[in-house]
Amino acid sequence: MALGRPSLHGGDVLKRIGLALLVPLALLGLWQLVVELGIYSRGQLPAPVDVWRAGVQLWDADLFWLNIRVSFERVVRGFLYGGVIAIGLGLIVGLWGVARMVLDPALQAVRTIPSLAWVPLFILWMGIGEQPKIMLIALGAFFPIYTNLVSGIEHVDRKLIEAANAYGYSRASLAWHVILPATLPSLMTGLRLGLAQAWLFLVAAELIGASRGLGFLLVDGQNSGRADVIVLSIILLAVAGKLCDGGLSLVQNRLLRWSDAA
Repeated sequence: MALGRPSLHGGDVLKRIGLALLVPLALLGLWQLVVELGIYSRGQLPAPVDVWRAGVQLWDADLFWLNIRVSFERVVRGFLYGGVIAIGLGLIVGLWGVARMVLDPALQAVRTIPSLAWVPLFILWMGIGEQPKIMLIALGAFFPIYTNLVSGIEHVDRKLIEAANAYGYSRASLAWHVILPATLPSLMTGLRLGLAQAWLFLVAAELIGASRGLGFLLVDGQNSGRADVIVLSIILLAVAGKLCDGGLSLVQNRLLRWSDAA
């Protein structure tokens, strides 16, 4: 049995949190210094206290959590749709050589299309409701998951597949009981990259007739000349993306620890 990963004690956790906060705190100090020196005007780069006040204004107007919640729901839905499709196609392409030759070149070509290029087409196809936003986010999440899963399948020990075939495993059983467990590290890496990509595509998605959300807040701040709202939106996007990645990282650590122990 393989040894599990060492557990972190309370002191280790606090040390890791402290180290992780070093760069954000240093950036906060540098930000305040740049403002104090007048390198940029407050209209160009607001002070941290100005950004705080912008957040308080949104809070008082009951818009702070509303914009976060709307964006979070869009990212989760798009990530789930993109992830399910990516895993399905990844297994098909990874297990069937013919499917790889037929599907993979086209998918790799689609992968190179910039996210903003899809916006006008999705508007023509689906209007300006929630559906095109979710589909654009799903598209962003799809490719990292698909690419990492296919790459992981390529590196699966062929002896495992031969043994499964010798025991009469069907394609579905082979995928579920052999391929997915063996490719779990690659798949989890793809899921984390796909989730990060979903947050990146969110801003482009919320250009499609959105009236709520962090991407909308960012664009609205630009249109109204509110640099404090722009910086606040960027900070909230960074924090939300990091928290989501942290949650998925915990899931990854538990799954891989179980896999190592098995």
